[in-house]
Amino acid sequence: MADKRDYYEVLGLDRSADKEAIKKAYRKLAIKYHPDRNPGNKDAEEKFKEATEAYEVLSDDQKRPVYDQYGFAGLEGMGGGSQGYSHAFHDFQDIFGSSGFGDIFENLFGGGFGGFGSSRGRNNNDGQSLRYDLELDFKDAVFGTKKDIRFSHRVTCSHCKGTGGEAGASSKTCPTCGGMGQVRRSSGFFQVQQTCPTCGGKGTVIDHPCKYCRGSGTEEKDSIVTITIPAGVDDGKRITIPKQGDAGSNGGRPGDLIIVVHIRSDRCFERSESDLYCAVPISFSQAVLGADINVPTLDNRRITLKIPSGTTHGKLFRIKSEGVPISSTGKKGDLYVKVMVQLPSRISSEQRKLMEEYARLEGATTSPNLMELSSLR
Repeated sequence: MADKRDYYEVLGLDRSADKEAIKKAYRKLAIKYHPDRNPGNKDAEEKFKEATEAYEVLSDDQKRPVYDQYGFAGLEGMGGGSQGYSHAFHDFQDIFGSSGFGDIFENLFGGGFGGFGSSRGRNNNDGQSLRYDLELDFKDAVFGTKKDIRFSHRVTCSHCKGTGGEAGASSKTCPTCGGMGQVRRSSGFFQVQQTCPTCGGKGTVIDHPCKYCRGSGTEEKDSIVTITIPAGVDDGKRITIPKQGDAGSNGGRPGDLIIVVHIRSDRCFERSESDLYCAVPISFSQAVLGADINVPTLDNRRITLKIPSGTTHGKLFRIKSEGVPISSTGKKGDLYVKVMVQLPSRISSEQRKLMEEYARLEGATTSPNLMELSSLR
């Protein structure tokens, strides 16, 4: 017991973490330390076991409160901290998807661009989906735009038309997997089923492979697609372009091209969902007397904003429907303008005289009385 680390420490969580945070933390560690990704690494295998044990307890509605109150001692007789991992493995389907434990790790570690080769609804002949990270200017994300995306993907081989063999070539059962397309191997304390490395999951091999694609049935190609970025797109948004990923084999469907949007920050504007925020300076006299000022918008227009007399520093004004377009309604959010009262660092002699006269009329004193706190709220 003394050698064990606290389960929350193992998963990198505080004790108030909810189930979703626990699941997310475990998934990250399981992928990082899975034995299939660290072959022969005993330290990684132990960390994988440790994370699985922690997840088994903290994701269980009965075991977690007992552990929180009594620690490891309270779990004795409940199956907590055992090496069975039955509860954790039962939840692998929920954590990693309906494809199950073996397939998900095959796809996470064995293929795909950026880990997008999910096996959900796929077969071994389907092509991998590709990821493209697109950086957008702030203004383009707000108002929408079109972009040309240049990327590289695998397409059907133009020489063998996807057969993988030269003219007259024949296929035979794969000697490695015996035609199953899958192989099993031990990976630490359990077995993992993976796509056969010899035939790539086909179950057969060709006696005279294509000299251009070497039997894969696909070749590398650079392509350009034009995509439409909708107005108001969020940072991290994924846009899927169907069938623009890697080509499939033996009749398998091609994967998709998945565009992940990253929005650059703007020098003057900030965004919060469908609202925009900016700050504009006003003079001391404008704050005291009031004024009409011209506020620039993100699309380079000017809107007149009325500043009432007595406006304080940091006052926030709302201009309706000058924010980010809302795709679901066709309306726009609002623009919030924060006014920043600028005090002059230098004044002329005439300005000084006027300020001194103002101070005299104001009756300012060098010995102010303390005000009640209620009057400051």
